[in-house]
Amino acid sequence: MTITAEELLRRGVARHREGRVEEAESLYRRALRLAPRHPDAENLLGVVALQKGEVAAALDHSARALALAPGHPLFLANRGAALAAAGRLAEAVEVLRAALEKNPQDATSLRNLGQALTAGGQARAALAPLRAAAALAPEAPEVWLALAHAAREAGEAEEARAAALKVTGPLAEQARFLLAGLGAAPLPPRAPPGYVRALFDAFAPRFDAELEGALAYRTPALLAGLLAPGRRARVLDLGCGTGLSGEALRPFAVRLEGLDLSPRMLQAARARGVYDALHEADLLEFLPRRRAAYDLIAAADVLNYLGDLAPAFAALRGALRPGGEALFSLEAGEAEVALGEGLRFRHNPDHAARLAQAAGFALARREQAALRREKGEEVAGALFLLRAT
Repeated sequence: MTITAEELLRRGVARHREGRVEEAESLYRRALRLAPRHPDAENLLGVVALQKGEVAAALDHSARALALAPGHPLFLANRGAALAAAGRLAEAVEVLRAALEKNPQDATSLRNLGQALTAGGQARAALAPLRAAAALAPEAPEVWLALAHAAREAGEAEEARAAALKVTGPLAEQARFLLAGLGAAPLPPRAPPGYVRALFDAFAPRFDAELEGALAYRTPALLAGLLAPGRRARVLDLGCGTGLSGEALRPFAVRLEGLDLSPRMLQAARARGVYDALHEADLLEFLPRRRAAYDLIAAADVLNYLGDLAPAFAALRGALRPGGEALFSLEAGEAEVALGEGLRFRHNPDHAARLAQAAGFALARREQAALRREKGEEVAGALFLLRAT
């Protein structure tokens, strides 16, 4: 019996629902070979691509699906999700609203719309779709967490607290972190790695444009300015992001490695071509495995996701050779440590210096600096160059 494209798609969807994504993708591709203009095959391949983090492929498939079936609500919804993942937020909002006009009860598109609006600086406008999503899917922790973030950014602290308290399961740690930022939970020792990964995966497509544009980001260049001329044999860029800091460090390195939690940031850094090696890992897990491996470790706007700096300083010292250098920035505050409005930690520079000395560092240089602009205000920071004793 000859198998049809529809049967292959039916089997693929069944595998997809079971979490067997690779098998589902293979079946969808077979269906598309049998029926090259099949809109459902294109749409489902777009869903798989987005699930795998292959955003460019998701955009291609979703565009072809809509070209074959213009106005299809499910295809619009998936196209909007792909556009949001690509950082094309204004387009994503437009397409998601079109999808919701046809299917206003789609809780996933309501959440995606709210998150796109929040990411685009329209947190107050995001509240209505996110509240609607929460009413439709009260069991979904992703919706409550998205609503909590939007409400916090919109200045609705009580609603943010109430939404965060409804988050259950693996996302509850992120909700507790948000509650700590609202003063409604104890201060944690660090931002949850899952939160940092998700934050920067979502930010990756527009990271360079926003930081170098509206945020006037200049920390990598300021840090590089603290270094004496000369090349260090092996340099590590902690929290390397898309590679902006790598470009500033490259002239000082014989070998330059980058480390980041976010796979999408690392993808952008790889495309930049300034690193000899890239690692996807948490710094507190990675550094202890690299004893005396580096001559210079730099961290531009990274330690502000750690509250307790003592473990980080110990890990840095252990990964440096004697006489090696640690170069980093901190957001400066009066208290020893506090969780700021932007869910980043602020540290008292004097307290940080004492912790560094206790970990086996001597202070080589320290300067005050404006790290970037945020909501029209300069973010006060401190730049440190330490030497391993």
